[in-house]
Formats: sequence, C-alpha cells, structure tokens
Amino acid sequence: MINQPTGAQLVISTLRALGVDILFGYPGGAIMPIYDALAGSGLTHILVRHEQGASFAADAYARATGKVGVCMATSGPGATNLITGIANAYMDSVPMVCITGQVGTHLLGTDGFQEVDILGLTLPIVKHSWLVRDPAEIPAILSRAFQIAQEGRPGPVLVDIPKDVAAAFVKDVPTTGEFPSWQPPQPDVADIKAAEKLIEQSKKPLFYIGGGVEMAFAVPQLRALMDRTGIPVVSTLKGLGAIPTTDDLFLGMLGMHGTRAANIAVQDADLLIVLGARFDDRATGKLSAFAPHAKVIHVDIDAAEINKLRMAQVGILGDLKMVLDGLHPKMQDISLWVAKCKSDKKKHAFRYDAPGTGIYAPALLKLLSEKAGDKFVACCDVGQHQMWVAQHCQFLQNRAHLTSGGSGAMGYGLPAGVGAKLALPDHHVVTVSGDGSFMMNIQEMATLRRYGIPLKIVLLDNSSLGLVRQWQRLFYEENYSEIDLSDNPDFVTVAQAFGLDAFRITSRDEVDGALDRLLAADKPTLLHILIDPRENVWPLVPPGASNAEMMEERWDEPLDSY
Repeated sequence: MINQPTGAQLVISTLRALGVDILFGYPGGAIMPIYDALAGSGLTHILVRHEQGASFAADAYARATGKVGVCMATSGPGATNLITGIANAYMDSVPMVCITGQVGTHLLGTDGFQEVDILGLTLPIVKHSWLVRDPAEIPAILSRAFQIAQEGRPGPVLVDIPKDVAAAFVKDVPTTGEFPSWQPPQPDVADIKAAEKLIEQSKKPLFYIGGGVEMAFAVPQLRALMDRTGIPVVSTLKGLGAIPTTDDLFLGMLGMHGTRAANIAVQDADLLIVLGARFDDRATGKLSAFAPHAKVIHVDIDAAEINKLRMAQVGILGDLKMVLDGLHPKMQDISLWVAKCKSDKKKHAFRYDAPGTGIYAPALLKLLSEKAGDKFVACCDVGQHQMWVAQHCQFLQNRAHLTSGGSGAMGYGLPAGVGAKLALPDHHVVTVSGDGSFMMNIQEMATLRRYGIPLKIVLLDNSSLGLVRQWQRLFYEENYSEIDLSDNPDFVTVAQAFGLDAFRITSRDEVDGALDRLLAADKPTLLHILIDPRENVWPLVPPGASNAEMMEERWDEPLDSY
C-alpha cells in the first residue's frame, strides 16, 4: 500500500489543487480520517467553536472574496449544525462547499451512532449533493462540486463522505478529469434591442439592483452603464455597495425599511431596470401596488426568477456583465426626473440631531463608516442594527456589506467577521451586532482569541429583541411577549474573559473617541454601546401596505444616557 493515498488524503490534495487556502470546521468521529490527513497539509484550518460558526465564516469568506467558501463537520449533530449556514448561503446565492463525515457505509440506514441523512435533509437548500461511496471518485466529485457552486446562480454544494470511504486506500489515483466549462447563456440580441428601446422611450427610468450584480462581478459594467445613461439607482439590502452610497444618483435601499427617496422613486418610475434582484417581499411591500406605473426589464442568470413575481416586458437571461456591456441606449432628456429624485433624496435625508445625551445608533454607525473610509467592511447580524447599518453606513466598495439577507439568520455577524477578516486582513472589518444576535454565536470570541484575528465588534445593546419589540408595539397592541433581555450578562466582562479587549460607552460625548480607539485596535476588540430600548427603526412600511405608505415617527422624548 506504499504510495496509495486514502480517500481522506485525496480530499486534502484535491482541495489544495483547487486553490483552497483556508477552511473552517470542527472535527468528530466520522470525519476523523480527513482531519488526520489535514495535519501538515499546508492548508489553513480555522477551528471554530460551533459548526454553525464554520458555515457562517465560510459564507462570509466567499462573499468577501468571490471564491468558494469551504467548511467541514462530522456526522449527526455536526452536520445538522451546518444546516442554518447552508440555508443562508442558498438564500443569498453564496458559493460554498460543505464536506461532512458520515457513518461507515455498512451502518447506513441502521440508525447508527451519529447517523443523520444529511444529504436528504439538505436537498431543498443546496444546488447539488453527493454521498461518496468510492474513494477513487473523490477528486472528480470535489472538482465538480466547486464548479457547480460557482457556475450560474452561485450556491452551496454538499459532499458527504462515509468514514470507511475516507479511510480506504486508492490503488490507482485518478485524475480529476476535465468537465465541460460552463458557459452562461448568451443574452438574446433581440432582447437587448428591446430593452434599449424601452429605456429610450422612458421618461422616468430607474435601476433596481440586487446582490446578483456583485455575484456576477458586474460592478464595473453597472457603473459604466450608469455613466452612459445617468439613470438613478435603488438597491436591495444585498445590493448595497455595488454603487457607492455617496453617489449622487444613488437613492438608497428600497423596501420595508428603505429610504423614502428610494421608495418614492420606485412608485413614480415608468421603467424599472431590474438587475440581479428577485422582487423579494421585503423590497416590494404589497406586490400588486409595487411600481404601479412601471414597465419592467428584468436581467438575471436564473431563468426561474424572470416573471416569477412580476411580469417583465423584457426578460433577459444571461450573464450580467455581457448584458450591461451590450446596453447602449440613446437617452432622451431625463434631467427633470433626475432632478426630482435628487430633490427627494435631499428633502427626505435622515436626520441625526436626536435630542438628549443618549447614544443615537444611526449617527454612531454613520460616523463609524466615515472614519473607516473605503476600507470599511460591515459583517452585520440581524435586527434593528442591521437596518440601521443598511440605512446609515457609507459603503464605498462592493463586497463591503455582508449580512444574512434572505434567511435573516441571527448569529451571523460574529462568525462572519471571522471569515471576512481572514479574507481581508487589511480592511476595517467590523461586526455590528445586537445583544440578541450576539448571544447566539458568542462562543466565536474564542476563535478570535486563538488566532489573534483583530476583528472589531460594535455591540448595540438595548436589552431587548428590538425589532420584535417594535412590531409588538406597532401591530400587537404593545403586548411585549418574550422580548426582554434585561438579564444580559456584562458583555465587557464576558469579552475580557474570552481574552478580548473590551470597553463600554453610555453617552453621546464618548462616541467619537471610542470609535477612534476601536478602529486603531490591533487585536480583537469589542465596543459595548448602551442605547435607548425605546428607539425604533424608521421609516417602516407596515405589513400588507405598499411602499408608498411609509410610517415615520420623530422623537417623542430625549434619548437617555445609561
């Protein structure tokens, strides 16, 4: 058996051949042969403290780099702990390969120790999956998994490897083989011409961009098309950063917590040019009342998205780079429309002069992003702070706003910060979290300490599940059910126990200096910020309403210091 590699060794050598330099995981019984082969391989493995952390870290690494993220876990609970992260990557179209250990093939179907049908459990949330039965097939399967994860609409792929398959020797080492190179569908020339005609006829055109622009590496093409046409832009949550948020033509995020200028523009537009977006309910509000005067051009790599929720006058299936490069409409004068959009943007700009001495989170987050500049990367959890980041932070580069969009998974921010900071060591990577979300993967502070990852953490603490509390106040007759987190631990003490630097601020006059201290830190550091628990996210489109019916509320009382 000299020079006969095991299946596990083929896993590691194939990952290296595919250009993998870092992976995230947690060992266990069924995947032990692979971890045995990992030692001394030259691959960087990040030992997280919970498998969900591995999948979230791999997800953020992929978002930040455009490469495939890789995570590993053992069978049973190890594999099931990956599921939330796999679903998150599937919803947000993130390329990821998840390798799981499995019980030996002779135990499959016997309810053996730590046996779970992870292939069956994940079928709805992966692009493809394998249960490997022949170790000689490992190089070809992994190579194909990486290809599938990246091609077309990206997403996660699962490779489940039984323990005996990983441990078996392979007599004849196969080559990975040559798979046909996937080619995106060529956009139909007639569709391009039809789209150009609609743009030329339009008096109030509007770009509506989603995360597909970034995933298609089409940001330069989009910015060039904006320069050619002068058409204003609104963005989904995932589309933030494709256009600098400081651009005059950028009106902000649309939808439930979008800017008033963005939602007004959508409702007034006579043409929506939808690029890599899917008419998500959080973006559209009441779908039948969404953009009521607009014709639609919809460009996507996924044929299933075109005409799924809103019929398009022109649907273009194809690679966004090619489509955007091909659009050269002869614009009519839209200066009045552009002037109105800019006027609305100025008229409805957010205010930051909250009364009182308490810390106003939107103002703090705006200042944080301005101080960090074009090196700012936000790894955001889910809740009120997520919406404040989307509304108020300045994003000057694409792949700088990483958050759980479609799934809305609390607990994403801290492990995502691990993955993003390792991907972008020279950037100001900041995890922005709330006290509810932070507790869900708080253990990953140990990962930061172990590897000396100098992640910055901004923890906004209102001692409640703020977004749920806000809805209970507005739509459930102030029946505040199970949202009280006033028994939170002392987060500064907890962070220090994990070996992080940590400090707290409670009043507005401390903000400027605290942000400077945080951004200057060269080790993992947590800034704990106490904010008024009564503060809400505004504006808000109520459930069942159109985006034209935004609720807004000015300050009733001064924000208190704590």
